[in-house]
Amino acid sequence: MNIIANVLVVLVAILHLGFLAFEMFYWDHPFGRKRFGMTPEYSKASASLAANQGLYNGFLAAGLVWSLITGDASVKIFFLVCVVVAGVYGGLTTRRTILYIQALPGLLALISVYLTG
Repeated sequence: MNIIANVLVVLVAILHLGFLAFEMFYWDHPFGRKRFGMTPEYSKASASLAANQGLYNGFLAAGLVWSLITGDASVKIFFLVCVVVAGVYGGLTTRRTILYIQALPGLLALISVYLTG
């Protein structure tokens, strides 16, 4: 079961590295605009905000990787709770799909880590 928990943590970390890439590097790019349904004007005007958001996602990914390196379940739980809270908040305030893309994988990993810890 510990292997499954760690695989789920890795998947959540990879998702957050993807969010970092989208928000920091592709936000004001045709690929990012299409993915998020933005106009060129909006993506340009909000690019610095998105980059900041991407940086936070990178910190979450780094924390999850750190938790895997140390093997400390409490560190995994802390960062997964952060992921779930951010995902729920984003899903309620921005786009409902964030609940499924961010919060749900984080919750599944959190439950798995909790059950094995």
